[in-house]
Amino acid sequence: MENIALAEPAANLSIWALFMQAGWVVKLVMLGLLGASIWTWAIIVDKAVSFNRMRAALNRFEQVFWSGQSLEELYRTLSDRKTTGMGSIFVAAMREWKKSFEKGAKSPLALQTRIDKAMDLALTREMERLEGKLGFLATIGSAGPFIGLFGTVVGIMTSFQAIAGSKSTNLAVVAPGIAEALLATAIGLLAAIPAVIAYNKLSSDAGKIAMRMEGFADEFSAILSRQIDEKVVTKA
Repeated sequence: MENIALAEPAANLSIWALFMQAGWVVKLVMLGLLGASIWTWAIIVDKAVSFNRMRAALNRFEQVFWSGQSLEELYRTLSDRKTTGMGSIFVAAMREWKKSFEKGAKSPLALQTRIDKAMDLALTREMERLEGKLGFLATIGSAGPFIGLFGTVVGIMTSFQAIAGSKSTNLAVVAPGIAEALLATAIGLLAAIPAVIAYNKLSSDAGKIAMRMEGFADEFSAILSRQIDEKVVTKA
C-alpha cells in the first residue's frame, strides 16, 4: 500500500500534468516563454541563412569589382537591380558621383564629402538590416531567467498555500507546486541560453561583415578621390 501511495504522486508529475495543474499565472509564464523560445530559434535560423547569403554576395561583388571592369559599366549593371552589402554602397556612391558631375560640381572637397556621406548612409541601412531582430535575442537572453523565476515564485507560493490548506507537510502536498515552479525556471533557461549564445555569435558575425563593408567603402572613397583629382587637373 505504501508503494502504491508513493507511485501515484510520481505519476502526476509529468510535464503535461504539471502544466495542466498549474495556476493561470504560471501557465501564462510558461506559454510566453515557450513562444519566445520558438521565435528565438526562428530568428537564429533566419539570421544564419541571411548572413551566409550576405557573405556570398560580398565575395561575388569583390570578385567582379576587382576584375578590372570599368566603374561605369558595373554601375549600369547594378543600378537597375536590388543590391545589398557592398553593391548598395557602390551604387550610392556612383549615383552621387554622376549627379554631381551632371550638375557641374565645382568643389572637389564638397563632392568627396557628399560621396562619403552617401556611402555612410548606405552602410548604416545595411547594418540596420543585418542587426534587425538581434535586440529580441538580447532581451530574451537577459529577461528570460527572471520571467521563469517569477513563475517559480508563484509556484512556491502555491506550495505554501497547499501546505496551509491541508495543514500537512507531506511531500505529496508540496511536490506538485515545487515541480511546477522548477518547470517554469527550466523553460526560462531553455529560452534564455540559446538566445544569449546566438546573440553573441550573430553580433560577432555582423561586426565582421560591417568591417568588410567599411573597408570597401574606404578603398572606394580613395579610388573616387583620385579620379576627382584627375578630373580637376584635366579641367585646369
